Amino acid sequence: MGKNETEKTLEELKSRIDQEMEKILPKIADKGYLEKIFGKSRYEYDVSAINNSLNKPVWDFLDRGGKRWRPALFLLVAEAIGGDLKKLQEFSVIPELVHSGSILVDDVEDDGDLRRGKPCTHKVFGMDVAINAGNFLYFIPLLSFTKNRSKFDDKTVIRVFEIYAQEMTNIHAGQAMDIWWHRGNENPNEAQYMQMCAYKTGTLSRTAVRFAVALSGGSVEQEEKIGKFAEAIGIAFQIQDDILDIVSSGEERKKFGKAIGNDIKEGKRTLIVIHTLEKASESDRERLLEILNSHTTNPKQIEEAISLLEKYGSINHAKQKAKELVLNAWKEMEPLLKESSAKKKLRDFAYFLIERDF
Repeated sequence: MGKNETEKTLEELKSRIDQEMEKILPKIADKGYLEKIFGKSRYEYDVSAINNSLNKPVWDFLDRGGKRWRPALFLLVAEAIGGDLKKLQEFSVIPELVHSGSILVDDVEDDGDLRRGKPCTHKVFGMDVAINAGNFLYFIPLLSFTKNRSKFDDKTVIRVFEIYAQEMTNIHAGQAMDIWWHRGNENPNEAQYMQMCAYKTGTLSRTAVRFAVALSGGSVEQEEKIGKFAEAIGIAFQIQDDILDIVSSGEERKKFGKAIGNDIKEGKRTLIVIHTLEKASESDRERLLEILNSHTTNPKQIEEAISLLEKYGSINHAKQKAKELVLNAWKEMEPLLKESSAKKKLRDFAYFLIERDF
């Protein structure tokens, strides 16, 4: 399955995934839905208020697009280990909802301007709405398990809740490191950056796969090693995200949907930046840090920073690191899966993500 076939598969799955998300969180909620989710009201629900501050901002964001690759990864892994896709499809969307919630909150923390080509949710609906809606998306997935626990034995249900609790704890540790660094408090080394990505971005892809394995009745070894592979995909995805932030322009940037050099403006210590700081001359290092720590919006200064990253070959270093990471994780996991079309799709899918231009 080449790039075009992978894109076709993602597009085919996207409509199914969106339908499943709308079952969990409809675009417009009525009283019956609110009672199903929150329970019978003791007094009276304000249906309009909940729609306008939860459902509407969430779907304003979800309708902007996104490849839905985490649910797709869930389904590919479940298929590869023989899971019942019809039974599991609803659960595939959980990592996507959590991911969306993390973006809403992350954009507030970064004071971002654009996301997927439009103003960030907090710019449209306000910070209070964005934070509350983002946190809501962290918790509503749990209801999918509690309301469908009869489909699985108690051991599986407990296993899934343990996965969710651990991974949702991890993601906040990853974000904590990222926030601390881009404030200019410390300059991390490459290993620390990789750990941050493993928790911030790798967590959600790893969660998707661990859920898929657990709910399909897979082994602990499969959960661990396929989870590690998914984590590698997540880290590689973040590295590629960092690359696209500084190399995309024109039509490419319109597809990517972020302001140019957004990571420079935020002072992010990406793998590209870390490599440059390690390799640069003292004067270039000091200048790059000066620009990053100023959180500049000046286009000339942003371009100057990007030119420094290019000067020391840091973009190519990041590209190579992402590919090596996925390749090594695949080699470790590959023997655990029987040969099948799903296994081939999974391998091609991983390489598609690290070579993407979206």
